[in-house]
Amino acid sequence: MLTSLHAKNRLQLPLGFLLGVGFGFLLQKGGVTYYDVIINQLLLKDFTVVKIMLTAMATGMIGVHLLVNLGAAQLHPKAGSLGTTVPGALIFGVGFGTLGYCPGTAVAAVGHGALDALFGGIVGMLLGAAAFAAIYPKLKPTLDKGDFGNPTIPKLLNVNHWVVVVPVVAAVAGLLYWIETAGL
Repeated sequence: MLTSLHAKNRLQLPLGFLLGVGFGFLLQKGGVTYYDVIINQLLLKDFTVVKIMLTAMATGMIGVHLLVNLGAAQLHPKAGSLGTTVPGALIFGVGFGTLGYCPGTAVAAVGHGALDALFGGIVGMLLGAAAFAAIYPKLKPTLDKGDFGNPTIPKLLNVNHWVVVVPVVAAVAGLLYWIETAGL
């Protein structure tokens, strides 16, 4: 199913564009493209972002593993290291806390006219990517430090992926229920 789509290179770009527009539309409708919503999430006053992210995570886990079971997709986890994860997390956190947007919400916010997301977010991401590309050869030895391969929780526990997916989705559903009933 997806293999035939993957073979049709001419369809991939338009399909990716349409899915991206749809994703941005849903982010905007969910309210997470507004600076105040994201900052209030960071201040633990508005849990809209957490609710959307947890719902997306649970839906994605189920969808990806269903596609794998049906033979319509394969997982190819990327290897990681402390040298990439720690600096990446710090850069993401500083940008997110300073600007009030993550990369996805910044692009979606530009779609409804947020100039701060355009200049601080999109221009900042492009400049950051260019700077990273320019200094990558010098950073490579540091980025490779603390390599931890490409483990997944089911692989680490040596269990079928559903043994992990089902309880995680149940826990997420319970957490979402608690957030809603607590009025957060």
